[in-house]
Amino acid sequence: MRQALAAGDDTPRTPQIPQAPPDPQDAHVLQSPQDPQGRDDRQPELVVRAGSPAALLTLVPHLLGFVPEASLVVIGVAPPRDRIRVTLRYDLPDPPEPDLVADIVAHAVGVLRTQRLTAAVAVGYGPETLVTPAADELRDAAWQAEIDLREFLRVQGGRYWSYTCGNEACCPAVGVPFEPDPQAAQAAALIGAGTPVLASRAAVAARVAPLGGIAAESMRRATRRAERHIAQLLAKVRKSARLGAARHMIAAEGLTAVGAMIARYRDGGRFTSDDEIARISVALRDLRVRDDAWARMDPAHAEAHQRLWIDVTRRAQPGYVAAPAALLAFVAWQSGEGALANVALDRALADDSRYSMALLLRQVITAGAPPSLARLPMTPEEVAASYDDAEDNDDDDLDVDGQDPDMDDEG
Repeated sequence: MRQALAAGDDTPRTPQIPQAPPDPQDAHVLQSPQDPQGRDDRQPELVVRAGSPAALLTLVPHLLGFVPEASLVVIGVAPPRDRIRVTLRYDLPDPPEPDLVADIVAHAVGVLRTQRLTAAVAVGYGPETLVTPAADELRDAAWQAEIDLREFLRVQGGRYWSYTCGNEACCPAVGVPFEPDPQAAQAAALIGAGTPVLASRAAVAARVAPLGGIAAESMRRATRRAERHIAQLLAKVRKSARLGAARHMIAAEGLTAVGAMIARYRDGGRFTSDDEIARISVALRDLRVRDDAWARMDPAHAEAHQRLWIDVTRRAQPGYVAAPAALLAFVAWQSGEGALANVALDRALADDSRYSMALLLRQVITAGAPPSLARLPMTPEEVAASYDDAEDNDDDDLDVDGQDPDMDDEG
C-alpha cells in the first residue's frame, strides 16, 4: 500500500454527542493536499510507502500520537494510491460483548461511508479473545457496505497475525516477529512534525492532567483572589444605568489579559505567575472573552496556542476548566492531534457536562470532520460587534451574588 500523507494534517473530526461505546476514543482525518485550509503551503507533501505489514504497524503510532493497547484501529484510504483519509481508534471491549463490538464496528463503517471511502485497513492490538470478535464483525460489515477491507492485522507481544492471509509460509500460526520499518519510521517522524510518540494514551492524558500538591494550592489561592477582584468590579457597577456598558467594562479587562497572554505565547514567552493564569481562567468564564480568544486561534500559531491552553487547563481550578480545555481541543484538532483533542474534551466535560463548545467539538472530532472545518468561528471584530449589539438590547439585572450571568451559563 502506498500512503501519501500531508505533513501535520492528520486530524480529528465530527461525531455524535458522547455515546461511549460507538464513538472512537481518537479520530483523525487527513485533508486533501489541494484543500485551501491545509498546511501544504508551508510544508511539502510527504509520502510514506506502507507496502508491508511492518511499515503499516510502524506508521500507526505516529498517526495516533501514542502506542495503542487493547485497541481497534481502522484506517480509511482513498485514491490515488490509497492515501490515508481517516484514522479511528476504539478501546476493545473486555469482555467482548457482541452488542458493544457491533456498535463499534457500525460506527467505524458509518464514518467510512460518510467519508465516501471504499477501502480500509485495520489493526487490532491485544489478545485473540478481544481482537477476533472485532475482526469477524468488521469483515462482515465491510463486505455488506461494499468496503474493501484490504488487511486486518492483530498485534501482540512483538508479533503480528493477519486475518486476511492464510498462507503459512508468510503468515504462520505462531505469528510474525515485528520490527519497526526504519524507512517508514523516518518518514512518519517527519509527518509528526516533531511531535513525540507517547508510550500510551494515558501519557497523552497526563499532558493535561490537573496539577497537585503545592502547585494546586497556590492556584486555588490565586483563583480566589481573581474571584474577589471580579466581585469588586461588579460591586462598582451594580447601580449603573447601562448594564451593557458595565458588562463591557468588566469584559474589557479579561479581553486585555487573555489577548496579551496569547501574544506573549506567540512570541515564545510564557506566564510568569499563578495570578496571571488565575485571572485568565476566571475571565474565560465570560463567553465574550472565550469567544474572542477562540476567534484568535489562527492555525499559523497552533504550537504556541497549544502550549498556552495546556498551561491554563492544567492550572485552572474546578469550575474554570471547561473553557481553556475546549480551546485546547480546538487547536489540537487544527494540528491533527486527535488524542490530545479528546483528552482535553474529557477534562472540559468533566468540569461542565453541558458545556456547549466541548459538546460540539466532541461531535465534530468523533465524526471525522477534516481540519479544513476547524475554521475560526468569527473574527475578533465580529465577536465584539455581536456582543455589543446584544448588550445594547439587554435590560437584565446582575444576579444577587454579584456575578454576571454570562459567566455561568452558556445559554
